[in-house]
Amino acid sequence: MKNVIVTGGLGFIGSNLIKLLNKKNYFVINIDKVSYSSNFSYLKKIKYYKFYKANINNFLLISDIIKKYKPKFIFNLAAETHVDRSIDRPLEFIKSNYLGLFNLIEIIRKNKLNVKLIHVSTDEVYGDIKKKKKSKENDTYNPSSPYSSTKAGADLLIKSYVKTFGLPITITRSCNNYGPNQYPEKLIPTIIYKIFKNEPIPIYGKGKNEREWIYVKDNCEAILKVAEKGKVGEIYNIGSKKIFTNLQVAKKIIAIIGKGKIKFVIDRPGHDMRYCLNSNKIKKEIDWTPKTGFNKGLKITIKWYFKKFRINFYKKKIGKRQGIINEF
Repeated sequence: MKNVIVTGGLGFIGSNLIKLLNKKNYFVINIDKVSYSSNFSYLKKIKYYKFYKANINNFLLISDIIKKYKPKFIFNLAAETHVDRSIDRPLEFIKSNYLGLFNLIEIIRKNKLNVKLIHVSTDEVYGDIKKKKKSKENDTYNPSSPYSSTKAGADLLIKSYVKTFGLPITITRSCNNYGPNQYPEKLIPTIIYKIFKNEPIPIYGKGKNEREWIYVKDNCEAILKVAEKGKVGEIYNIGSKKIFTNLQVAKKIIAIIGKGKIKFVIDRPGHDMRYCLNSNKIKKEIDWTPKTGFNKGLKITIKWYFKKFRINFYKKKIGKRQGIINEF
């Protein structure tokens, strides 16, 4: 059994990646600072697993952990991810997404560690793109928010460390993820929560912003394939070709659940209209394609959240319209 480290493993993608790694017989060391969106319960039944509460900016502690376990891979998912929060508190994003990544690669460089780092980035580094265009791995960076700027900065820093110091690092950039265990500040879980609480669903602007959507388990399988087969120094886009406006997503969820009311709200600053990835490279070089259709993935996701609600209702004896987000 080979050791791997996942940073940010209590988060949405990180926790789903840990479940996959466990199934593939990896021993997982999860490093997470524990924040408002962390969820311990999702990983309760995980075997072959060790958790450390730590911030990746802690040079000595993270160095000790890596030296102790000598992992084959480090998956870096430690990041602040919510665009709205980055507009309100950009410094938190700079510390986690840029300086945290810098600290991690400096640990690998200074200690001359023999480990491959897979850095999980985002399609938002490409910025707003025109209709019918798809972003390729070598396209120019054009981030619009503090969140995407910190992710773009981290990607550029990695490219320099690969070229200058020869560090074994690979980058993945995925489109919007959805699925079980996503904190209810992102679009799809927010829609589900609002419907469950009989509250209007807030949609920015006119709801015409387009995003490409991928089921989180498909993304995790792609990330693992990149770790095992991807080339050092390369970037791999991870997309699904499933592109919908925010309004279309809301209407699909309403149709599945059978109720829901939309309320258009004032748009957020710097809101990009369209993201879409060209994922030919990962398909050609690593033979990966997504397995989960959007409607199927939505039904699985909705079922998971409703099961979560019922557990909270019976254990905590709370009203169906009260305390849902706090109980997550």
